[in-house]
Amino acid sequence: MDIRCIHTGDVHLGMEFKSASFDKNQANTRRLELWETFNRIIDRCKEIKAQILLIAGDLFEDEYCSVADVKRIDSKFREIMDTKVVISAGNHDTLGKRSLYKLIKWGDNVHIFEPNSITRIEFNDINVVIWGLSWDKKLERDNILDEIKVEDTSKINILLAHGDALSKDSEYLPISKNALMNSGFNYIALGHIHKPQFINDNISYCGSPEPLDFGETGSHGIIEGTISVDETKMSFKPFSKREFIIKEIAINENMGYNEIIDAIKLLDSKEKRAKNLYRTIITGTRDSYIDLNTRDIKEYLLNEFYYLDVIDKTTPDYDLDKIYKENSNNIIGLFIKEMEKQGLDNEIVRNALYYGLEVLLSEKVKK
Repeated sequence: MDIRCIHTGDVHLGMEFKSASFDKNQANTRRLELWETFNRIIDRCKEIKAQILLIAGDLFEDEYCSVADVKRIDSKFREIMDTKVVISAGNHDTLGKRSLYKLIKWGDNVHIFEPNSITRIEFNDINVVIWGLSWDKKLERDNILDEIKVEDTSKINILLAHGDALSKDSEYLPISKNALMNSGFNYIALGHIHKPQFINDNISYCGSPEPLDFGETGSHGIIEGTISVDETKMSFKPFSKREFIIKEIAINENMGYNEIIDAIKLLDSKEKRAKNLYRTIITGTRDSYIDLNTRDIKEYLLNEFYYLDVIDKTTPDYDLDKIYKENSNNIIGLFIKEMEKQGLDNEIVRNALYYGLEVLLSEKVKK
């Protein structure tokens, strides 16, 4: 018997994006998009008639959510009463004494693991046992899951946990990959790491269904498929509304301002630029007379991108002979000669020279 399953987590509903580079309106839009994607996950459960929805922690942000928000979540779960919703609370939606999880009556299809110790929830109608635990604090240094072993292999056994299987010294529930691989589970649904990835065919991190910042590039979504006693067929499904994309543009001293602007426009197709969030890093050597004011560039390209962040890492193309002749009797001339002794063939030395000259020449202009 196969069961149809969706594995998600790290949704972070309620996040306010206070540390993001967005303005207030963009941050609020992104916050609302997290809710939109959560709703689409529920719709996907309906579409594929999922028998189990696994949520591997950090469903919401307890710092920013209210009882009304949690009731809103529950109302969506009540739309899929034929789907068993199983939740392992994480370090952002902890199940402590004052947890929002405890302030409402959840629908009969919602099952939330208790904190601190591993427990099991059995669904005899579909021959499934789901093992897991919830967090009741922000840090967990103990290797709670390392000794876990499946007991009854005639049932479909699933482990649901929010923890770190990528760092043995983690403060966020360190988990041994080898222990997981030898535990006998048909599927292990993990949360906490926001990049979706499979450790092996039946152990995966779902990742955040919507990426949350420029540290979360690449495709994001959910894990879905079927699980049986004999075979696990779970795979990644792209699902996010937007992606964070970082691209580098290399320029040279022969390019004019408008050519640089055009190069940024050509980062991606018009369709993708209108949808995704971009950070472009401009590198290379620029004409020393060109001022790459990143704020002006963003404003100029406002209608070309849904969101654009510009970082200038270029170095100006200086005429060193001319600058030295004009400054042979001051600190600028001495600086050029000293750096030439270090060897301008070395990229690090050359960049240090350019950065130093930019500061010294700007100070000279001020005087």
